[in-house]
Amino acid sequence: MKKKMILDVDTGIDDAIGIILAVKSRQFDILAVTTVNGNVSLDTATLNTCKILDLLNEQDISVIKGADSPIIRSPFFEHRIHGEDGIGGALKDVPVKKRPDDGFASDFIINSILNFPGEVTLVMTGPLTNLALAVKKCPQITKLVKEVIFMGGVIKGVGNVTPTSEYNTYVDPEAAKIVLQAGFASMTQVGLDVTRKVLLGEEHIQLIQNDELADYIRQSTSDYRKRYFERNGIWACAMHDPLAVAIALQEDLVTREEYYVDVETKSELCDGQMVCDFQNRLMKQPNAQVCLDVDAEAFFDLFIRIINS
Repeated sequence: MKKKMILDVDTGIDDAIGIILAVKSRQFDILAVTTVNGNVSLDTATLNTCKILDLLNEQDISVIKGADSPIIRSPFFEHRIHGEDGIGGALKDVPVKKRPDDGFASDFIINSILNFPGEVTLVMTGPLTNLALAVKKCPQITKLVKEVIFMGGVIKGVGNVTPTSEYNTYVDPEAAKIVLQAGFASMTQVGLDVTRKVLLGEEHIQLIQNDELADYIRQSTSDYRKRYFERNGIWACAMHDPLAVAIALQEDLVTREEYYVDVETKSELCDGQMVCDFQNRLMKQPNAQVCLDVDAEAFFDLFIRIINS
């Protein structure tokens, strides 16, 4: 039986590749792709999501818009990484057939979990605003969802927006705190510590047999890979969001351990920093499975096999 999934995205470059991976895998019953303000505006994230589903000839998957701003903060876009359009200029002049459905993402998340108790996997690759709003409105979903897998934070490394903060937790740290403290029975944190170990290079793109998808991925990641080279000396880009999707497909790709995790929301220097209590200094029960390592070769074996399927 296919795993019921809601994919919550702020569709920039790597979210789009995550959507492609989820759809092409044919392993999920995708209830909807929900969108949120993040890398780009809510409207742009939604448009990009529709473009990707058009690219995949998928008209039956619902796209549902969510929060158009963080819970209490102003939006902070990542155009310098993802481009003004969010997907590196790829598909810029392509007409869009797919249209978003009616509804609001948080309500859809609540209703789906209540309708399918114990069955729904949430894969969150943008700021956690939609899920935080759902938790505030209907706290019982924390006991009824199957699992939450979210890309966000950095535990043992440096940030990618500030010296300490990863983008998703920096943009809406209040949402991340609400989600982490909500009491989900199964929650996996996928941070920069592991996503930086799965680097997409030209050698991987050359293995993609579908010319249309290969051209799209090459074009959309071109500037992204260039910027990664300028900062890190490697002509590649980290597969942040696709790794979160891949873990829903094959959980043994990563090494995980249970820890108590929280997010800083009131710091002048460290807002959005994810803090992991490795030594149980706070004497609190673990609230997340923290990803500590990843088998990058196995990830790309899975990724290329699915893209070529």
